[in-house]
Amino acid sequence: MAKIVLTGGATGIGAAIRHRLTANGNDVLVVDIKDADISADLSSAEGRAAAIDAIVKTSADGVDGLICCAVVGSHTANKAMIPAVNYHGSIEIVEGLRPLLCESRGSVILISSNSAPSCSETAYVNALLDNQSETVAQCLETISGHDAYAGSKQAVARWMRRNAPAMAAEGIRINAIAPGYVETPMTASVANDPTYGDAIRQFVQSIPAGRPGTPDDVANLVEFLLDERAGFIVGSLLFIDGGHDAMFRADSI
Repeated sequence: MAKIVLTGGATGIGAAIRHRLTANGNDVLVVDIKDADISADLSSAEGRAAAIDAIVKTSADGVDGLICCAVVGSHTANKAMIPAVNYHGSIEIVEGLRPLLCESRGSVILISSNSAPSCSETAYVNALLDNQSETVAQCLETISGHDAYAGSKQAVARWMRRNAPAMAAEGIRINAIAPGYVETPMTASVANDPTYGDAIRQFVQSIPAGRPGTPDDVANLVEFLLDERAGFIVGSLLFIDGGHDAMFRADSI
């Protein structure tokens, strides 16, 4: 039985991952703002620190897997919450649990997005990666909610790539997945938003596979990446989007 820490496991993709992993006999510790084993607000530095402390106290024997699935969508009124949860709420949890993951030679899966490559707000993404909070705040005053979201997910993927070799040398496998449109309560709220609704509906209709994704689609991939069969997959960003990235960026590899 593996000990798995899962942030954002209360609803949507996270809930599907939780159900799949627990059904297979794993011990899954859910961290979320509600309906969780550890209640924590990952949008604040204090909340993230409290979550790490609580996880460490309950995981003295190490952590076999970490899945950072907590997310805030592009339609969120307070744009500052988007990078706070999506980027810092992933990276700081990874760093805080790194000793436990090293002890268990664990696997880490970060959730990026297939929208990550679409963000051209380089200053914003670089400021996240360089931990320049004032620059991030300045960028958020002018960029769209979409770019705030896509940029946070791009930063997640780039951070993963930068750190994967050193973490692999410590015995920790880290990868990221990039879901496309997946039907969840969060994406439903975006689809119903008057600003983004029409664009989302057109986006769904353009998926080459002919359907939106489901949380179970993502849970399948997460389950595989945690398994020893994926032991040589390190530092990869895996798109799970019904072919959208291939359609949009056919010559990018």
